[in-house]
Amino acid sequence: MSIRIIEKIVKIVLAILLFLCLAKMPYGYYTFVRFVSFVVFGILAFTTYQRDNKWSVQILLYIALALLFQPFNKLPLGRTLWNIVDVIVGVGLVVSLLPKKTNRR
Repeated sequence: MSIRIIEKIVKIVLAILLFLCLAKMPYGYYTFVRFVSFVVFGILAFTTYQRDNKWSVQILLYIALALLFQPFNKLPLGRTLWNIVDVIVGVGLVVSLLPKKTNRR
């Protein structure tokens, strides 16, 4: 499998995990999702940098998301705000999978 296909699968799985955070789950699940998100966003930042060989807004966004979800020093945002963040990030991951429009001239 190519790296791009693996990235797509990982993004879909992470989006599903984030959407499941909207349900009432045991506290350990949320910690698990934070750890998985931290690792995945770190890897996405690294692979994007390796592929493009330059810094971009996408890489900085992945790093910011890795820091937001890091499980070591948790941000006390409250359940409602975390639900909003989970939905926005989950939707963003799904949208990032859509084909990009190109200008044809």
